[in-house]
Amino acid sequence: MAFGGNSDRLMSDINVTPFVDVMLVLLVIFMVTAPMMMQGVDVALPETTSKPLVAQKENLIITINKKNQIFINDYQIELDFLQEKLKKILSGRENKEVYLRADKEIPYGIVVRIMAEIKEAGIDKLGMVTEPIGKKKK
Repeated sequence: MAFGGNSDRLMSDINVTPFVDVMLVLLVIFMVTAPMMMQGVDVALPETTSKPLVAQKENLIITINKKNQIFINDYQIELDFLQEKLKKILSGRENKEVYLRADKEIPYGIVVRIMAEIKEAGIDKLGMVTEPIGKKKK
C-alpha cells in the first residue's frame, strides 16, 4: 500500500522573520544610545564680542578644564609632555595652527604657561576659543 503524497516530510527552511525582528530592535537600540556615549571636555569658556572664525578643516584644539587638566582634542595629557606631543603631532603638517580653550575659572598664570609650551613646540598660529556674550550654554 502506498501512502499518498509528500506530506510526511519535514520542512528544512530557516524562518528568518524572528532573526530580522531581533536585528531591527538591536539596530534601534544602538542608534538611540550611540549619541549618548559621545563625550567631550566640559569647559566654561569666557565670553567676548569677537566674530566667529570659519574653519576650513578640523584643527588641533588644546583644552584646559576647571581641574587644570590639559587635553589635546579629547585625549588627556600632562603639561610636562605637552610640548613633546605637539611637536610629534604637527611634525608632518604644513599648517601649524592650534586653538586653545581654557575654562574661565583657570588662573591666568596657568594659561600663559601652557601658551608658552605651545609656542615653544613650534606652533605658528595660536587662536583662543571663546563664547559670544549672552549665548546660553546647553
